[in-house]
Amino acid sequence: MNAEIEIAIEESGFYLGFNKVVAIGSKLIIATLVIWAAVFPQEAGAILGEIKTWSFARFGAWYMYVVAFFLATCTLLAVIPATGSIKLGQPDEQPDFSRFSWISMMFGAGIGIGMLTFATAEPLYHFSVNPDTILGYAQSESANNVRHAFKWSFLHWGLSAWGAYALVGLSMAFFSFNRGLPLTIRSGLAPLFGRSLNGGLGHAVDITAVIATILGVAVTIGFGVSQFAAGMYEISGAPWLMDSNGSPTNTGMLIALCVIMTASTLSALSGVSRGIKWLSNLNMWLSFTLLAFLLVFGGTSLAFKSLLIGIWDYMINLPSMLLIYWAPATAAPAAELYHWQSTSWTVFYWAWWIAFAPFVGLFLARISRGRSIREFIVGAMLAPSLMCFIWITFAGGTAIDLELNGSADGAILSAGQESQLFATLKLMLSDGLMPIMSSLVVLLLLTYLVTSADSAVLIVNTINSGGDESQKGHVHIVIWGVALTLVIAVLLIAGGMEALRTSMLVGALPFSLIMGLMGLALIKALIEDALRNREQRAND
Repeated sequence: MNAEIEIAIEESGFYLGFNKVVAIGSKLIIATLVIWAAVFPQEAGAILGEIKTWSFARFGAWYMYVVAFFLATCTLLAVIPATGSIKLGQPDEQPDFSRFSWISMMFGAGIGIGMLTFATAEPLYHFSVNPDTILGYAQSESANNVRHAFKWSFLHWGLSAWGAYALVGLSMAFFSFNRGLPLTIRSGLAPLFGRSLNGGLGHAVDITAVIATILGVAVTIGFGVSQFAAGMYEISGAPWLMDSNGSPTNTGMLIALCVIMTASTLSALSGVSRGIKWLSNLNMWLSFTLLAFLLVFGGTSLAFKSLLIGIWDYMINLPSMLLIYWAPATAAPAAELYHWQSTSWTVFYWAWWIAFAPFVGLFLARISRGRSIREFIVGAMLAPSLMCFIWITFAGGTAIDLELNGSADGAILSAGQESQLFATLKLMLSDGLMPIMSSLVVLLLLTYLVTSADSAVLIVNTINSGGDESQKGHVHIVIWGVALTLVIAVLLIAGGMEALRTSMLVGALPFSLIMGLMGLALIKALIEDALRNREQRAND
């Protein structure tokens, strides 16, 4: 198939090298959201809450089944020999990055931040409440609930999340490197819509991707700055960083946000091959250091047991966990199951990963030229999932072990989710060593935050420029860095993390439809290629 998409690019002026409609359109929508939330913070928080309730009630099942489709599509494309062996790029092309740097950048941009917060917080939450405790199969906060806690934690950070990223990344890489189309989101729909993507339809697709990226990354950075402020409190003891309830203050989070986003913008200006690659390698080594400490001094036996049994439970139960949807209800236990799945965990997570997918997927494509489809899917799904499982069992397992043996006496469970990792470390270390380990965690958190934010800014720039991967438009990088900072700051003030979580749905829901179409378009293109190759062999 010849290239069918031609995106109009400005040849002069401030938007030189960019598509003006996508660049201005996405900025206007983001600016409208920021101004609305800044001028009417209470009304904005209330309306965003109503949107969240309506969205999950109406589209919860859609989120569940479309993510299952993403995972099934990627798995089949890797397993089928004819598709798995296809190289992303020309036959003689070699990868631009070593496998270690490649996986480091994928993990750092995709989920790295979340591991520092949720590797401890999520299994602890499910240790208390999960569908198995709601249905009476396990007892809350007891030894017989440990394997259930890890099973549900693995669901949210495993193959499903990375399958969403891999689908977008594979689509972008295939249509750009193999078909010669622009490296932008609309190209993934070319087999379905063809040249009509040159105009308004294509612009709408790319604008939706930009909005989803900014809002999805805003949620991730929001969680990160909260934990960053908590870490700075552990190191400095400054009272203005935490309120009387043990939660980070807005002042603390806003200062942390400014530090992080300034560093992110400077890193983005240096490009992928320098700042982002260097930071990704650094945060991977820092991760290994923290994991090694937890392995040696933490709940080692429980961690290894939970890792092995958890993976077994996860794989055996994955089909049912992916496909069982609990609809809105008022009677117990159905109401509790709906609340757990849709408003608190699984459906929210699927929306979060979908909002994050245009950024991570396009970033994965950008760094994966020269690898086969099978290698791409294994590298983008299996390796990061296993890394997440190790994080969850080592950090979460240590915390649960301390609670089970009575050492914690509820101190970890009662801490805020942004402070639970620090609460775990505090029980393991002396007063003299605690600041040192807290500093390592804060530095690791900073590198993950900077890597995610600067990668997102570069990807937004790539989409706005019609898929141009070259490093240009430094002013626009700065503008998007400032825009992302303002989105996070204003929404935190308007309604805290809940407002950030809810605003993400503005981009996630429409982009979930685009992703579903991208999966169908990719399957269609690969089938057409297979039929064409078979016909050519028959004619030879």
